[in-house]
Amino acid sequence: GHIKRTRMYIRLLAEHIKQHEKYKHFLSDENIDMLYKSAPLHDIGKVAIPDHILLKPGRLTDEEFEVMKTHTTIGHDVIESSVRKLGKNSFLTIAAEIALSHQEKWDGSGFPQGLKGDAIPISGRLMALADVYDALTSQRVYKPPLSHALSVEIIKKGGGTHFDPDMVDAFLEIHEQFRDIAGKFADVQQEK
Repeated sequence: GHIKRTRMYIRLLAEHIKQHEKYKHFLSDENIDMLYKSAPLHDIGKVAIPDHILLKPGRLTDEEFEVMKTHTTIGHDVIESSVRKLGKNSFLTIAAEIALSHQEKWDGSGFPQGLKGDAIPISGRLMALADVYDALTSQRVYKPPLSHALSVEIIKKGGGTHFDPDMVDAFLEIHEQFRDIAGKFADVQQEK
């Protein structure tokens, strides 16, 4: 479900913000299609993270979190090796960029490179918001799902720190569509 939802979220957000002066140079129909195709690979590096960390039901230690953070560079490197074989015109070029940059934060406090503001690729900024919304609204081994309303508030408060403020503004205009996607592609139906 996470893969289906995040690819739908990233396309929805990209389609909504593509007319914005700051993004229209990158968000062509072709690039939006590439974002949609490459989004499922954003966490591919997690295959190298040991299960005792990846599936830990509690909070990660500092050491475990350092290992978890490597999923961005591992994913990037794995995808880049395919790009070298298939050529730069492949959707994998954007997939590698997303894998590396989706954990960066607008204020520079993210990882792995500590990129800040517009230095973060647009693809990574889109995926950051899509990925966080999905993480907030989905059950994880370490937490229950949060409501859509609370998740929207968290993302709203993260504008300018965690997220590109323009992306947050666009999200706030279409957040109901995010909720619809979350419901349609839910992992499991909650028993009443």
